[in-house]
Order: sequence, then structure tokens, then C-alpha cells
Amino acid sequence: MSDDRAAVVVTGISGNLGRVVAKQLHLSERVLGIDRRPFVGRPKDVEHVQVDLRKKKTDEVFRRNRVKAVIHMGILHDPRMSAEDHHSFNVLGTTRVLECAARYGVKKVVVLSSANVYGPSPNNSNFLTEDAPLMAASRFPSVRDLIEVDMLAHGFFWKHPEIETVVLRPVHIVGPSVKNAPSNYLRLERPWVMSGFDPMVQLIHVEDVGRVLIDALKPGRKGVYNVVGPGEVPLSAVFRELGHRPRSVPHVLARPVLHTLFKYRLASYPPEELDHIQFLCMVDGSRWAAESGWTPRFSMRETIRSVLGE
Repeated sequence: MSDDRAAVVVTGISGNLGRVVAKQLHLSERVLGIDRRPFVGRPKDVEHVQVDLRKKKTDEVFRRNRVKAVIHMGILHDPRMSAEDHHSFNVLGTTRVLECAARYGVKKVVVLSSANVYGPSPNNSNFLTEDAPLMAASRFPSVRDLIEVDMLAHGFFWKHPEIETVVLRPVHIVGPSVKNAPSNYLRLERPWVMSGFDPMVQLIHVEDVGRVLIDALKPGRKGVYNVVGPGEVPLSAVFRELGHRPRSVPHVLARPVLHTLFKYRLASYPPEELDHIQFLCMVDGSRWAAESGWTPRFSMRETIRSVLGE
């Protein structure tokens, strides 16, 4: 029996966060996922179209279905992919999704960005608001696509006032199956830390991010929001909780050494990411909390320990 309900399209549904969103959302909505990867462990009532977002078949998904909302998470983060391919997938894919939303009368668009767009810097204030400049591109070439996606969504917000557009910028997402740079770094038994630096860090559990994405679908939600987890702690406190023993490395040596290790695939941590364990990049999440009543379900201890699968 076919399901003729209006659907929520979820791009990037086969990723770790996408699977979390699908698991939570399919209980109340018809979920239609788009991802070029197979969807392992897909709930039976979740539809999956395996296609590259840049392809014309993406248009067919919107044309053949009544789509009431989009959660766009189809952003690729692969530091080893060429800059050209990275840009093409992320920016052209996002452009096509936004064009389809406008063309086929979608009423709600939620775009996942990241607090990383602000960039860690010795000049950052303690808590950056949504109005702070997006400075990460000056030091992180790999984040340029994410900033462009964020700006595309921001422009879409103003160009299409009839569509409720939400841009979410969560802090570092961690979890038992998450394989991003922060989670991989925190799993290291003997991680590098920069001599003389112990920055405050903000983490959020992947399940909490899933809740935020779904909450953003509610009528009336629109705008750009920072999203924070249960608070902020020094990096040293995170490692004490995990029982890991960091290695203190002079920052003047760390970058050239890690660059060589990463180049020859002896390290999975890009050298640009060292800024995150040296400089401050904390955001103010009060706007989202005030407008949505948001509070994380996972405590700081639970969030930290989730990288170990606990």
C-alpha cells in the first residue's frame, strides 16, 4: 500500500547523524531519504533513494512526492578528497536541494551547518553569537565549502520569505559511531596537546543533535541558530574523564610534523585541526534555547564518554 502523506526529505540519511534522525523522525513522519550511499539498518517504513544530490534524479524525488519539509545534511567532510570534488558535491548538491525546495513548494527547510564556520582564533571572544563573522576559511581551506553552504542557506532565507528556513550551527558533534575529527581525536589513547594551551571546548551528543534537527521542523522556527550541548570544559578535563594521557607537543613542531604524517597517511587528523586544540571557539546558544526551550538530554559526562561507545 502506497503512502500518500507529505514527506520530510532527509539528505545524507545514510550517515551516522542521518540514521539517528531517521530513527527518531519515522515514528511520526513519512521519511524520504536521499543519499548516494546505501542505508544500512534502514527502518522498513523509511524510503531511500540512492542518488548523488547533484544528479537530475534529485529533482524527480521532489516532483513525484509531496514534500513538506527538508532536512539537509548531505554535506561531505573528507579532508583527503580533492578540493574540486569536495566543492562540487557540497555546493552544487546544496544548490540543487534548495532550488527543488523553492520550485516544488516546500514550506520548511532545515540546513545543518556547524559552529566550526566561525573558526578557532586567539582573537575570539568567549562566546560568539550568530552575528559573528565566519572566519574559519582564512585558516581552514577544508571549511570553505561549509561556509559557502551556510551562506547559500542564509541567502535562501532572505530570497524566499515564504519558506521557513532554519540554519543550525551545532558545536562539536560526538557519539559512539561518529567518525568526525573531534570524535576520532578524543578516542586517541595518547593524543597530542599544544604545550601551554588548554582551551575550553563545547561538545554535543549526536542524539541531541538529532532532536534539534527534528525540533527545527516545528512551525514558526526560522533563522540562524548556534546549538550547544551541556556546557563547556577545559580540554584537559575531557581527557581526565576518558582516562587518556595526552602528549604535550610544542606548537611550532606540531604542524610540520603532523603535515608530513597526514601526507603519508600515517595520521588521520588534518594539521589544520590543531587550531581547535590551541585556540578558543565557543558559541552562545541562548537564542535557540530561548526560542525552542532546548535543553540537552545528555550530561557532559555522558557526552564525553559517548566517544568510547558508553
